[in-house]
Amino acid sequence: MIITFLFALFLIESSAAAQEYIIKFATLAPEGSTWMNVMHEFDQAVRTESSGALGFKIYSGGVQGDEIQVLRKVKLGQLQGAGITGVGITSIAPEARILDSPFLFKSYGEVDYIAEKYRNELNAAFETGGYINLGWAEVGWTYLFTNAPVRTPSDLKSVKMWMWEGDPVAEAMFRAMSINPIPLSVTDVLTSLQTKMIDGVYSPPLALIAMQWFSRVKYMLNAPLADATGAAVIAKKKFDELPLRLQEILLRNGKNYMAKLTRLSREDNARALETLKQSGITIIDPPSAQAIQAYEEMGVQGRKLLVGKLYSDDLLRRVENDLAEHRGTTKAK
Repeated sequence: MIITFLFALFLIESSAAAQEYIIKFATLAPEGSTWMNVMHEFDQAVRTESSGALGFKIYSGGVQGDEIQVLRKVKLGQLQGAGITGVGITSIAPEARILDSPFLFKSYGEVDYIAEKYRNELNAAFETGGYINLGWAEVGWTYLFTNAPVRTPSDLKSVKMWMWEGDPVAEAMFRAMSINPIPLSVTDVLTSLQTKMIDGVYSPPLALIAMQWFSRVKYMLNAPLADATGAAVIAKKKFDELPLRLQEILLRNGKNYMAKLTRLSREDNARALETLKQSGITIIDPPSAQAIQAYEEMGVQGRKLLVGKLYSDDLLRRVENDLAEHRGTTKAK
């Protein structure tokens, strides 16, 4: 009888220990998406290595609100972590938006080079903002999608362009393009396309399909505006509560699984681009080298507009110089 009682007590204590650390984590990504599939793999790996002592409770599909609402809930302690992109990153680690700045990168090789070179510096910006970056998760090359063909910058002036409300990078980019965009929440975009309140959006191909925006646009300008980044983050307060062993498990797996997510996202976006072509969206290349140069010059202007708002002039200068040096080295090979 005593043995039975002790065994039952052991099971209760073991179960309690297994439930000791739960991270309530929210994201806009829908169930079934690559983002969520990898997050579930991340969760399972953490639970296995920690013998069930650490795990995620994941709220997907925006059920906890948009990124600003989610981060507000994290601040209140109702959530502890989030999958965030541009607007979310701006609110906690504005310097990290240097990776999203307009017309900065021309290839994934350049993205990877700068992201790795500045990894520690940008991760420190998250910590200053009260969060730990568990891993970068790329969203993908962002393109302009419209209902009238856009070839040169002057064509954009007739477009009723959407802008993600509260995103200073998009605001600076469109200001450099002499466009007055219509600021809306992401959740309002599809309805606004349907009612013709807007007739232009910007998005990676995969997100355009996931959000169903592709059914309401006809053209894509084949000149990537930026490579959009994302991150899986946890409140530093929650992270600091974890034993060192669990912190190590979380960080190591976060880095590995978010790197996997970036690889898969690039593959998914390439396939999504082909899907968009098959769905009838016309891909338009800039008509000349002069047009491409005009877009790149707008990117330079847009990046300068963000100095003092998101990042310092020193950081911008260092990134641009390192990128130019990298291009020279790569070209020489």
